[in-house]
Amino acid sequence: MGRLMSSGLTSVDGYIADERGDFGWGAPDAAVLAFVDHLGRSIRTYLYGRRMFEVMRYWERAHEEPDRTDVERDYTSAWQAADKVVFSTTFDADGTKRTRLERSSDVDAVRDQVQNSTWDVSISGLAAHAFRAGPVDEVRPFLHPVVVGGGTRCGVLAISGQVIRRRRGKSPCAGGWRIWGSRCAPRP
Repeated sequence: MGRLMSSGLTSVDGYIADERGDFGWGAPDAAVLAFVDHLGRSIRTYLYGRRMFEVMRYWERAHEEPDRTDVERDYTSAWQAADKVVFSTTFDADGTKRTRLERSSDVDAVRDQVQNSTWDVSISGLAAHAFRAGPVDEVRPFLHPVVVGGGTRCGVLAISGQVIRRRRGKSPCAGGWRIWGSRCAPRP
């Protein structure tokens, strides 16, 4: 059985985008991207909300850009090889390979998909919804050493009442980034 994982880039004050919707401050350098790619090697399915998918679909064609680093090419290949499910009532299919559109997010269907998978499943852009329903197994916020001060909150970090046990240690990366891994405990 796979695990349902939630990970994402966030500022130290818990934002994924600033008040203008910009998240350029959070672009990972090569060391961070390599680490994220390494952690994601157990993931074969990505579950996205529409807005997060619109950001991530960049990787569908990233290999066509000149001067891509080896790390970027590796991440691109892994992302392209994974299945993607986009949950949205307004998004239209865009021709991205290995992508399926679902008009509603059914927590039981997500649970079934994870339980029937031999690989891990990642959820992003829907994590707050999943947390409220309880099926997320592990959280991996990638904290960028910047204070944004306002904007779009990181859904995982904004959840109140969820019991999260911090795993031992933290993983330092270049540029001051920190990656914390946490396992989610069953609700009391």
